[in-house]
Amino acid sequence: MPAVDLVVVGGGSGGIGAALAAARLGLSVLLVERADTLGGTAVRGGVHCWQPSAGGTGIPFDIYRRLKRLPKAVAITSIGRHCLWPGPQEPYPFPGGENVVDPRRRYIETLQRCGARSMAEDEAFVRECWHGVVFEPEAYCQVVEGLLAGTGRCTVLKGATFAGVRMEGSRVALLKLSTGEDVEAAFCVDATADIDLAVACGCRTLLGQDGQDTFGEPGASEEPNDHLNAVTLIYRVTPADQPAVQPLPDGSPEGCWWRPSFPVAVMDHMPREGLTVNMLPAMEGREASDMGPQAAYDECRRRVHAHWRHLQVEYPEFRRYRLSQFAPALGVREGRRVVARYMLREQDLMAGLSGQSHDDTIAIADHGLDTHGHATGRAGCRELREPYGIPYRCLLPVGVDNLLVACRGAGFSSLAASSCRLSRTMMGLGQAAGTAAAIARRSGCDLADVRASDLRAALLEQHVHLEWPLPESLRQHLTDEDTY
Repeated sequence: MPAVDLVVVGGGSGGIGAALAAARLGLSVLLVERADTLGGTAVRGGVHCWQPSAGGTGIPFDIYRRLKRLPKAVAITSIGRHCLWPGPQEPYPFPGGENVVDPRRRYIETLQRCGARSMAEDEAFVRECWHGVVFEPEAYCQVVEGLLAGTGRCTVLKGATFAGVRMEGSRVALLKLSTGEDVEAAFCVDATADIDLAVACGCRTLLGQDGQDTFGEPGASEEPNDHLNAVTLIYRVTPADQPAVQPLPDGSPEGCWWRPSFPVAVMDHMPREGLTVNMLPAMEGREASDMGPQAAYDECRRRVHAHWRHLQVEYPEFRRYRLSQFAPALGVREGRRVVARYMLREQDLMAGLSGQSHDDTIAIADHGLDTHGHATGRAGCRELREPYGIPYRCLLPVGVDNLLVACRGAGFSSLAASSCRLSRTMMGLGQAAGTAAAIARRSGCDLADVRASDLRAALLEQHVHLEWPLPESLRQHLTDEDTY
């Protein structure tokens, strides 16, 4: 295989952002994805939604505008019923929360999460300001592959991954692919779910909850431990011909495996039909890790059947639906994290942009510190007062000079990772990584020597917003939803 400028391993949100940004800027790119489709958690994990969050400009907005050209491919949502705010006319509190398609809303309104004291305390604020994006996964894949192909400089290799690396000093010299081919590249991006490439390169990693002494975080556990954020198996239900309670398959539990009751669920009304159901959660993160991917997936399927039966028996409205599809993969919220030149931590999130002093911020986010599962010891979501910045140094692993990490395994503490793991934020990290690789290639410098001012200027030219509130010029760009 001929040498390329950039190899991106992993075709999830971060990998898509990195490959597209680099190819648009003139680099030859090879994007390698283990699965048979791109999209990662946003497609195979069933998370066919972008939650409200600052930072979703640049490539995410490009994808949204392309999706709008397809029939019933994408929609903006508002919060509908919610168990925290039962209405006086409702026959029962909703078993979680629902996000309903809201044609009144526009993309720019999906770019704020911060400002609420908590969801329970600020219903009016949350209803007015929290809006998401839902999309059909097949359409999403079509758009993403079309954008990559349209650059004329990106080769997508699906159903493959790297099988090994050859290092020369502190640089990746060659990647051995599972196809039997070898590829040389000036730079590499690790966008895999568990930073497999960084591990193969010998990078130091972290796994589990950090202790308070690790990064001096006030909200961290007293001691490090192996607890992981819980996982989910998202499923989809579609309208049934006749109301009915679906029979429970053999081997599925009738009672609840959780404690003390079945978990609540977030349900997204999809653009075409039906709902995606994200029960919070299906399995403790460490339990899933110890079981292994296939055994954990099989057990979560059993639990989904029990959860769905519970909904149909206890809430008559769900008898008008049938369970029609499981996500092909578990929704995993946490894995290994690389030790980078800067580690984003709780102090950064709480300080926000106004209190941070980084000159190399390349993405912003404002989702709360969001943990799931009993074993974490801190389940819940702590909201933020303003967006925070993610430095470029978080993408630079210690010890490898031509590798960037652009996924949830970048240089984050476990607390920080619970906030900035969302799809659009990961895509923003990828866009920064691909842009940095292009600057380094053009300048003939190492990735660590890319000047922050040059990288930020290049991102601003791509309509990536790095400040808050949004500048007026970018607000005008974002209101132009219907042209591309």
